[in-house]
Amino acid sequence: MILIPQSLTELSGPVYGHESVRSLDNDLTRQHEGEPIGERIIVNGSVMDESGRGIPNTLVEVWQANAAGRYIHVLDQHPAPLDPNFSGAGRTITGANGSYTFTTIRPGAYPVIGLNNVWRPAHIHVSLFGPSFLSRLVTQIYFEGDPLLRYDSIYNTAPDVSKHAMIAKFDMANTQAEWAIAYRFDIVLRGRASVYFEEPHAH
Repeated sequence: MILIPQSLTELSGPVYGHESVRSLDNDLTRQHEGEPIGERIIVNGSVMDESGRGIPNTLVEVWQANAAGRYIHVLDQHPAPLDPNFSGAGRTITGANGSYTFTTIRPGAYPVIGLNNVWRPAHIHVSLFGPSFLSRLVTQIYFEGDPLLRYDSIYNTAPDVSKHAMIAKFDMANTQAEWAIAYRFDIVLRGRASVYFEEPHAH
């Protein structure tokens, strides 16, 4: 296994300052005048405690590469095209039952510059912050069936018992006909079913 140091494009989340969360901040496909390129997807789920109770009023932020595997970050020099209609960042507040939803573009895989033929699988970074916990929590969403997962050193730093909690599952119930495929990703904060969060020093 090759240990991959995470770059600023991996670690740097969106910066919103003190602006309030707006109604369309959770739809990354409607932030510009045109349609972004790529497969439209819906990612939905709940933020929960170890008992399965939803945690309301949690700020959920996401950031990701575009469909070509390119971040908008200035330090991302991967030779893939930028999409002028996709910024790759969004946020929302969980509802009374802890639920959240995002509409976005399925991110592309991308090579790790400087390492021979090492690729990161498609993933979405997620940051959580809320009144029920004291520090910012960060994890990554992966997609079931991705062949690159078995080679990814960041995914494989998670204990085997936690890896399943990092995989978004196909969600037929929330898939919208002729519009977007849905994935379910529940975020359990504590207990045996909890999501694997990145170490604080990694941020």
